[in-house]
Amino acid sequence: MPKVTYFTATSLDGYIADENSSLDWLFETPHGDDETSWERLMAESAALVMGGTTYRWMIDRHPEMLTGPEQWREFYDERPVWVFTHATDLPEVQGTQVHFVQGEVKPVYDEIAAAVDGGIWLVGGGDLVGQFDDAGLLDEVVAGICPVTLGAGAPLLPRRITSERMQVIDVSQSGEQVKIRYRIQRR
Repeated sequence: MPKVTYFTATSLDGYIADENSSLDWLFETPHGDDETSWERLMAESAALVMGGTTYRWMIDRHPEMLTGPEQWREFYDERPVWVFTHATDLPEVQGTQVHFVQGEVKPVYDEIAAAVDGGIWLVGGGDLVGQFDDAGLLDEVVAGICPVTLGAGAPLLPRRITSERMQVIDVSQSGEQVKIRYRIQRR
């Protein structure tokens, strides 16, 4: 059973994207030099799962990905990605393993588990991560809390997960960002 980790940045007031589904705010906030959380995630993750809005934002921000996989590989290496979407017009990044899927998360999780040897990184969004938790498939949440408030937008995780299922396993600081790592007890 692959370990499923939601690794994301969030504003202090709990949003992962602004009201326009943009992550631009994230690149305007200071970041430290400590990359140990990122390096650990990359070492543990054999596959990625993301929502269609997150995927579209990546393509819109980096259109060069559509003409060659170099930028994609710089971010994600050779890892395959499963994109949950209802959209039929999302372009595929050439030279990568992008799988567009719909429906329940459990069958896709089973497909990923059969295809790769390693963990799954849930890139975003929060509702998709909530669906993984609803299905009893979420193991960790790693939230990098950035020194900014957005006031509105896409919430970090629009589900109720009570403290009886969550345990803090690490807290660290890198620059102005604080990272909190929680272990989630599967349902």
